[in-house]
Amino acid sequence: MKAQETILLNLIKNVSPGFTIPIYQRFYSWKQAECLELWEDILRAGLDEKNNTHFLGSIVYVQDGIYSATAKSHLVIIDGQQRLTTIILLLIALSELLDEKQEIIEDFSKNKLKDWYLINHLEKDDKKYRLILSETDKDTLIALIEKRELPKEYSIRINENYIFFKNKLEQHKHQLEIICKGIEKLSVVDISLDRDHDNPQLIFESMNSTGKDLTQTDLIRNYILMGVDHKTQLTLYQSYWRPMELDFGQEGYQDYFDAFMRYYLAIKTKEFPKINHIYEAFKKYHKEKRSNIESLIADIRVYSQYFCKIALDQEENKKLSCAFKDFKELQVDVAYPLLLQLYDDYRKKCLPIEDFEKAVRLIESYIIRRSICGIPTNGLNKVFLNFANSIEKDKYSIEKDKYLESFQAKLILAPHQQRFPKDEEFQKEFISRNFYDFRNSKYCLERLENFGRKEKINVNNYTIEHIMPQNEKLSQEWQNDLGANWKDIQKNWLHTLGNLTLTGYNQEYGDKPFKEKRDLEGGFAKSPLKLNEYLRDINIWNEEAIINRANILSNQAIKIWIYPKLEESVLEKYKK
Repeated sequence: MKAQETILLNLIKNVSPGFTIPIYQRFYSWKQAECLELWEDILRAGLDEKNNTHFLGSIVYVQDGIYSATAKSHLVIIDGQQRLTTIILLLIALSELLDEKQEIIEDFSKNKLKDWYLINHLEKDDKKYRLILSETDKDTLIALIEKRELPKEYSIRINENYIFFKNKLEQHKHQLEIICKGIEKLSVVDISLDRDHDNPQLIFESMNSTGKDLTQTDLIRNYILMGVDHKTQLTLYQSYWRPMELDFGQEGYQDYFDAFMRYYLAIKTKEFPKINHIYEAFKKYHKEKRSNIESLIADIRVYSQYFCKIALDQEENKKLSCAFKDFKELQVDVAYPLLLQLYDDYRKKCLPIEDFEKAVRLIESYIIRRSICGIPTNGLNKVFLNFANSIEKDKYSIEKDKYLESFQAKLILAPHQQRFPKDEEFQKEFISRNFYDFRNSKYCLERLENFGRKEKINVNNYTIEHIMPQNEKLSQEWQNDLGANWKDIQKNWLHTLGNLTLTGYNQEYGDKPFKEKRDLEGGFAKSPLKLNEYLRDINIWNEEAIINRANILSNQAIKIWIYPKLEESVLEKYKK
């Protein structure tokens, strides 16, 4: 390893032919917050007449290329791609702003910026670019350098940050000399590694770039791809990892892939790894399993497809897709290992698609019934993982047409703390609990509204309305409707489901008497929502009306969130 401090622009200019970002590195991920911080650092450095340098961080690379000993190969970046890429974007924007003959300070002209820091005219094809990024990032950066139309699947972050710098430069045209002086002062620690003596993988694992820690996904991808020869690396990436990146999409890959790997490892290791220890759990799993890298990444690829279908709206079957969307509204992530296990069994034809959809609906029912009944949610991760493990253990001994039956039996026979609340318990709590402050209140109202509809109504633009107002100082008309004990009625039933509905006219309703709420323009009588049907034909809103409506809705609820029903004789077979 050799390390020395150097001016960043000199490093970019003097490296021939340039730098490349290997495929095991993450995409360019800096957001505008990091770009703004860099921009302000450059302005400060440009204004600072006392210091000749401004330290930016380190650039770590393998001197002879990771897998090539040829002198002309690009140097492979191990750490520093975020800073380096961002500076290149700034230089592209700056070169476009300058006129052909304009030189702000020495060496800062349009042609010098392009020839010294963006393109090496002595090279051909990709080698002519001073910095070669990976996949989508690469094509987008080249398009910006060459002033071409952006590719169809362009890098959102690359383009956004280029526009950010372009706008900043336009706004600060009067400070171009200061900006150029600031860029000129940027320095880095230039760290070159020798592959024969240094271990790039260990160094990669320990790196935390400025403003962007390595994610668990970064480390896992590195572990899989970095330790194999170049040909195998390309094969694994193009055949397995790149398709996963495309399936998840740029934002989805950054937002969900760590979570997916956690669910994958939960299935494989029978326990949930801690969020910040996914990589360590992955390494341990691979070492204990002793499988070759290709079979491992191929298996991850298969499960990633299941996850995208479940969590990222990529399921083709309409009923199954609808079930997944409803499940996602609950935001109960710990159930994903069970869903992934079910999807694997469905793909392997152990579980018919009709039964798969019913199983997903039962999971949704199990979650919402327990939640409404106030059963503690801590430990649900173990509950769902135990379900997944028991299915894996039993599935080959169960006849195909008995799979759903076996799954229902497991739910019914769960111990008390893991119980699936029956209709009586569920309806009692459904009618009496505080729904207004319930996390899933909007979800419940939406499901009730769309129960029995052929085409779903989108209720995103509707808000929750109290039919009997929240105001403790109710008007005389409300007091008359509710009766002498109106205070107790309001206290007991205000936030219950019987007194809640959806409306697009919440502000217009205010604390108006019930008949006015019913009959005004956009009132209950003219509402297109099924939730408001009961309100169209009654003249008084009191305790009896609230309870009647609550009973109607609770009877619908047990049809939406069904309880698994098996004959006692069938259940006996599954009791142990």
